Amino acid sequence: MAHALQDRYSRLVDAKLRFELVKKDGVVFNTRYEGDPKAGNVKIPVRDTEVTVSNYNKAQGVAGTIGTTTYLDLAIDKDKAVNEIIDGFDAAAVPDNLVADRLDSATYSLALQMDTDATTLLETEATSLGTGSLTKTNIYETIVNARTALSTAKVPNDNRRFLLVTPATMALVLKSPEFISASNLGDEVKQTGIVGRIAGFNVIEDATLSATTNFIAGHPDWCARVSEWQVPVHLQDINGSGTYIGASAVQGRKVYGMKVTKAATLLKHTTA
Repeated sequence: MAHALQDRYSRLVDAKLRFELVKKDGVVFNTRYEGDPKAGNVKIPVRDTEVTVSNYNKAQGVAGTIGTTTYLDLAIDKDKAVNEIIDGFDAAAVPDNLVADRLDSATYSLALQMDTDATTLLETEATSLGTGSLTKTNIYETIVNARTALSTAKVPNDNRRFLLVTPATMALVLKSPEFISASNLGDEVKQTGIVGRIAGFNVIEDATLSATTNFIAGHPDWCARVSEWQVPVHLQDINGSGTYIGASAVQGRKVYGMKVTKAATLLKHTTA
């Protein structure tokens, strides 16, 4: 019974986490890896080259080529825990609605922490696209410059390029006649947190970007994040601990790591 509840709590938190995260897996980050995150390190694949296309000779066939995939180490260096005491209840007596409320709060806080950590990584690793204030007269041109730079870096234009924008930049994007609202792109797009598209980018408003950043442009193929529950979320009875009498705690540990594998595929435009 305890394991069933633990699994249910973790599933609830994971579902809520996917909803709350601004920089979602599959939208901003890919999750491809080999190994066990709980061990503290995994291998992530980096697609350095594309498959070679050759002329075919009907008499001689075509020579074989060898594909190359580089694997990089990704340190699982983030270890975040929740341990909130619910006073006055043993584990068997905690009301379901109270557990649900605290799980919801824990998930919101964890998502904010993961987004903040991701911002630090992306802002540090991104290649500078330029600096200066964005206005209604230059916003679209600047975003098009980001598009050109990514295309030059051979980043696929496959409807997966993302544009993380501050609330101030979002206000300019929304007023741009080139902006296509997510309401015109279908429910599947809206569920990913994408507000709309402009110049081929999926636009995502991100309040965790620093005050000196206007936007970050990239593609999930070169931004990796791996996460796992080191200790699944559960309700722990701490009655008899010697300190807490008749109390329980919502506990859990999430470990994760992130990496940008190619700086030229991630761009940032800053205020100065």
